[in-house]
Amino acid sequence: MWLILALASSIFAALTSILAKIGIDGVNSNLATAIRTVVVLVMSWGMVFLTNTQSGILEISKKSWIFLILSGLATGASWLCYYKAIQLGTVSKVVPIDKSSTILTVLLAIICFGETDNLAVKLIGTTLLAVGIFLMIEKKQSEAHGENKSWMIYAVLSAVFAALTSILAKVGISVAGKTAVQMKKSDYAKYDLNRDGKIDSKDVAYVLVSWNK
Repeated sequence: MWLILALASSIFAALTSILAKIGIDGVNSNLATAIRTVVVLVMSWGMVFLTNTQSGILEISKKSWIFLILSGLATGASWLCYYKAIQLGTVSKVVPIDKSSTILTVLLAIICFGETDNLAVKLIGTTLLAVGIFLMIEKKQSEAHGENKSWMIYAVLSAVFAALTSILAKVGISVAGKTAVQMKKSDYAKYDLNRDGKIDSKDVAYVLVSWNK
């Protein structure tokens, strides 16, 4: 399932770049980012209410709130830099640098979360990605001598903030998930009155006997 969702994400990300480049023509990059953010906000909360998960907001811990907010700030910074980059440069040059966030994210995940399963494969894969991105950038650079390179700074910053977004979000979601699991275990223990490891009719009988006492 995750693979299908990841592929869908890559398709929508590609459409985002093309549609953004068309839509940003003659529009301030910060204003374009703000408009896009409103659309994302509406869609996100729409999914929350559609799946009836809005009550979970009360179960989020303070630590999870902090990391999710930091992740949101990193996302905002990444989007601002990305829109500025594609406004100054071309999509075919900006996107390869922006997507180098994948490399940074993998390396940070290995360092921060100890995700060392199939480490050799991951390192080889990220190396090949880095080489591919470098070759794409070099080819584009050789085709455009004397061009203003300020777009590259924004593209690099976009990649860095995008990588931080993933790492901070992972921490925030993990903490929230652990809190939810702990609460579920607490609720389970509360209703498993006779402490036999399962909730059944015996627990109802236990309540009735307690009342009779």
